Amino acid sequence: MLRAAKSKLGSFLYEFWWYFFNTFLMAFPNHWLRELLIRNCIGKLGNHNFIRLNVTFRYGSNIVIGNNNSINQRVMLDGRGGALTIGNHVDIGQETNIWTLDHDPQDDYHGTRGKGVTIADYVWIASRVTILPGVRVGRGAVVATGAVVTKDVAPMTIVAGVPAKVIGRRNSKLLYDPSCRYFFR
Repeated sequence: MLRAAKSKLGSFLYEFWWYFFNTFLMAFPNHWLRELLIRNCIGKLGNHNFIRLNVTFRYGSNIVIGNNNSINQRVMLDGRGGALTIGNHVDIGQETNIWTLDHDPQDDYHGTRGKGVTIADYVWIASRVTILPGVRVGRGAVVATGAVVTKDVAPMTIVAGVPAKVIGRRNSKLLYDPSCRYFFR
């Protein structure tokens, strides 16, 4: 019984920490302090990233973020169902949700299922996109606003819609840095 109480207390403290972190600390208006906190709370954070206000991390120890990325406001990064890996030079628009855990619609008890998500280098994810568990978004791909990505996205393709489908190809030489600090943050 004592072991169960300790387990519940540990679970409560863990959940409380993430609530405090996501609700208060990620709303703190100083980029450098937020980056310091994130660096110490997730699996790995590379260099020269810009993570804006109110980004939510779920089970941060399974989240790896590369270098030179821009993650905009109110993005939700979920590491509960597997590893979430974000490469280098990735631009993620605001209000995007990247899930590694969802419910199995075929399960009689509304059980969960999880798979990791990989976002390769130079990916551009526009605003209000949803990426579901098990998806890999290939190098240089573009995901249009409002898309729901249910399957892998090939490198250098542009996808849009619900569910996301290929609507074009990207011809960029991918020389940009979305984390550059030339504009107001």
